[in-house]
Amino acid sequence: MRVNNLKAIELLSPVGNVESFYAALDGGADAIYLGLKNFNARNRAMNFTAWQVAAMVKEARKRNCKSYITLNTVIRNFELTDLLHTLFQLTQIQPDAIIIQDFGVLYLIKKYFSNLEIHASTQMAIHNSDGLQYARLQGIKRAVLARELTLNELKSISAKSNIEIELFVHGALCYSFSGMCLFSSYLGGASANRGMCTQPCRRLYKQKDEKGKKEAYFFSLKDNQLIDHIAEFKSMGIASLKIEGRLKPGEYVHRVTKAYRVAIDAPEKIDEAHRLLENDLGREKTSYFLGKDVATAITQAATTGILVGKVTQSVNGIISFTSNLILDNGCRLRFRNPQNDKQIDIKADVLTYAAGQYSIEGDTKEIKQTYEVYLAGNKLNMPKKLNTDGIKLNEFMSSSKISNISSSLKMKGNPQKREVFLRIDSFCWLEWIDPKDFTGIILQLRSTEWDELFNNKGRIAKFRHLLHAEFPKFIPEKKLQYYRDLAKKLFDTGINSFFVSHLSQKLLLPAQAKVSANENVYAFNDAAVRFLKEEGIQHFIYPLENDIANLGRGTDRNGIVPLFFFPSLFYSRMPVKLTKDQYFSDKNNERYAKHVRDGMTIITSEKPVSTTQYREKLERFGFKRFFVDVSFLNPSKENIDLIINSIKESASIKDSSVFNFKRELK
Repeated sequence: MRVNNLKAIELLSPVGNVESFYAALDGGADAIYLGLKNFNARNRAMNFTAWQVAAMVKEARKRNCKSYITLNTVIRNFELTDLLHTLFQLTQIQPDAIIIQDFGVLYLIKKYFSNLEIHASTQMAIHNSDGLQYARLQGIKRAVLARELTLNELKSISAKSNIEIELFVHGALCYSFSGMCLFSSYLGGASANRGMCTQPCRRLYKQKDEKGKKEAYFFSLKDNQLIDHIAEFKSMGIASLKIEGRLKPGEYVHRVTKAYRVAIDAPEKIDEAHRLLENDLGREKTSYFLGKDVATAITQAATTGILVGKVTQSVNGIISFTSNLILDNGCRLRFRNPQNDKQIDIKADVLTYAAGQYSIEGDTKEIKQTYEVYLAGNKLNMPKKLNTDGIKLNEFMSSSKISNISSSLKMKGNPQKREVFLRIDSFCWLEWIDPKDFTGIILQLRSTEWDELFNNKGRIAKFRHLLHAEFPKFIPEKKLQYYRDLAKKLFDTGINSFFVSHLSQKLLLPAQAKVSANENVYAFNDAAVRFLKEEGIQHFIYPLENDIANLGRGTDRNGIVPLFFFPSLFYSRMPVKLTKDQYFSDKNNERYAKHVRDGMTIITSEKPVSTTQYREKLERFGFKRFFVDVSFLNPSKENIDLIINSIKESASIKDSSVFNFKRELK
């Protein structure tokens, strides 16, 4: 079933500040998306107060433009009260939809704020028709699909969809699947899942090869541009075309919105649209998996913008530089140190030009001679202030309602004895495992290894009562039937318990199967835990980037706490050009490893994360279920004994990190 095939396709533009709000409207947007000061995946944008949002929703409606509010981060337990106040404010503002990621937010909206329409963020990682079907069953009206789909996959998925589909068609691309990236969080606790990404995929890395050290931007993708596919999107019944860029200036929003408006309304003027996009001041362009240029989608360009020249002099607060472009007052310039990639932006309110050089006032202690100069934005004459006069909102939900909702989320009952769940990625581990040490063994196997299981059933006989099958985070459309058949075959073999990496994978399983959720089904808060319980989830693993403070603030004690693992920092469909030595390092000489599993590129830390030394403390808090993941570790008796003994003794493991466990997730 196709949705929207008779409706006009929607053009959806980003709004990160007041200027870009008016720029989107003037450029011809049918809808805008914007965030509040908290709970949105672009916390580095200026974002808005509830009163500003109310004013923009009102003004946009006057111009027949819809407004979608981003509430698309994961929520920590101490934030639940603020979240309830925010949802209460939004019920008064009545935007056209709320874009969400967290299952706790989904649960609360459905149960207590049902007059709010729900859209699934790309952070929910929906990437196949089962994902859309599951979203529909949850009352979600629209889903933003993952950016990594091919044209044929998109055609197949859209033909089966019975909810609206939204696509990113222009702007920055993340190397990792959205919602699956832990790299920024690993480096300092600034989580991409909380809108705090520090963009590790844009950094310079180094690797030794035959010629010595090689430095490159291994993971920095070009910008997405799908303007030439609009006719195909229309024929598929795609509901909305989305422009990325809430961190971008108003001039960018205006230019790109106008270009796509031209292409949608007047396809014969596509050349005019392309001319507009030539100066969007972004990166080089790719059509990524939807086009035929995915092999060249990585860029070595260090920054966005147009290179205009180099600093020739920087003294006494005056920076001079050459330029091959005519620059106007009010433009935004970016100065980049080519030695360390440090970048400084300056708004050039007053530019002087003499003797073939431009000059501008600036911090000459910071910006030195030989710095590169980029044009990062042009001046745009749009209003920069918003009139919020007459906007009335009740800021706070009543304390009695907050108390009642909070009480309903409290979880009861604690595990009575210690339980340890082990994940393995190879049958070789079975040679070294004592079944008495584990409550469950999670099989995370490559496609070829499942065949090995069926051909050698005797090998798993003594472990059968412990086994749980686990499916990968990304299942392409054409592989859905394979995993549906595999689930039935496993069930018939006696393996009737499954860990899902995406809740939509429940639809692949036999009706009588026992379903648990792994750490990729994020349960950061009691509302999300309540949702999982009502979905019939037997066990769940707390998120890998969680911290002990957030665990302690929740009322649930039945989840499984990770104690040992190699975190998947990037999980990507995009191949990366590293040499045969799959290790590489950053500027701090921290080392990482590249793995390829069933076509997915996975980047892990070289060091494992281990919090085994906190086992006793966790048990005092009431947590008694623990998780060990030996994926990416060489199978050996020495390794498994070290981990098991460290858990028993509540001892640390040498040469490991604790990730965010002690520092709080930002």
